[in-house]
Amino acid sequence: MYTFEQILGDLKKKIYKPIYYLMGDESYFIDSITEFIDKNILPEDEKSFNQTVFYGKDIDMGTLLNTARRFPMMSNYNVIILREAQNLKGIDGLAAGETDPFLLYAENPPTSTILVVNYKGKSLDKRKKIYKTLDKNAVLFESKSLYENKVGAWIQNYVKTKGLSIDVRASELMASHLGNNLSKVVNEVEKLLIVTPKNGTITLKEIEEHVGISKDFNIFELQNALGKKDVYGANLIITHLGQNPKTKSIIPLISFLYSYFTKILMVHSAEDKSKQSLAALLGVNPFFVQDYISAARTYSKPKCAHIIGFLREYDAKSKGIDAPSVDDFELMRELIYKILHI
Repeated sequence: MYTFEQILGDLKKKIYKPIYYLMGDESYFIDSITEFIDKNILPEDEKSFNQTVFYGKDIDMGTLLNTARRFPMMSNYNVIILREAQNLKGIDGLAAGETDPFLLYAENPPTSTILVVNYKGKSLDKRKKIYKTLDKNAVLFESKSLYENKVGAWIQNYVKTKGLSIDVRASELMASHLGNNLSKVVNEVEKLLIVTPKNGTITLKEIEEHVGISKDFNIFELQNALGKKDVYGANLIITHLGQNPKTKSIIPLISFLYSYFTKILMVHSAEDKSKQSLAALLGVNPFFVQDYISAARTYSKPKCAHIIGFLREYDAKSKGIDAPSVDDFELMRELIYKILHI
């Protein structure tokens, strides 16, 4: 199984394989590899005869394979890109005993063809013969969604590849606000790259001005205020969040705080309380470990357990259980009040 970095590295060195089978939940990596092949394998004057784009719902297997077996015209390669491949019957293998044309092709693909398969939203069954054949004869890549606690570090690395840097708090703020949809994350990061000077650093100020995430009134700063039991600051932030249509839902807040207080419990239970060990245990950047250590002094294990009970209670209320007519903003205010005054 290949990695994203290996595939792009080989492509940039003009090391090509006859099949690129790109599968999985995270579309960003699949689209990035496909875009590179689309733009860089053939020069523009060869594409009209030797590069074809198909969509899975619009063709059948016979059309795909007949085109793939065609020799290139005045070119070294015949490039075929199959988008939305999950809609083409047989691209993920047929049942045992059935004649499988794609398997036969994958067992002996022509070296003059580069076939790119975008199989999004799912992955091949590893028990099937087609998986084993592709793993042997092709570039087989599984594009997995990043865990949300890894997105901040991913943003930092992405920005670094563009010759810039980003403040740790800025990258974590973007991660907490945008989630782990990397296509969405990259779209917002690209806005910042345009306005940041060469060799410059993206800060919270740029995030607020160009992405629209307040550097002072966001769920990340709410976490910091709660950790310090800053009653005024926490209430100011929750009022701002509750008045913003994009942040007034209590569900993301509950999920975020559940993760936060669970991590504080983990700090209490950890045998090794060194920063590096706690960073690995909590799955956070070492920069933030001291914040969790300080919060653990404020919230004992019993208090954390009690707060997690509050979160479950308000999750039920947000779904209409025992609170059928209460606005999310009022629920948010009540929840924060209980946490601060426990």
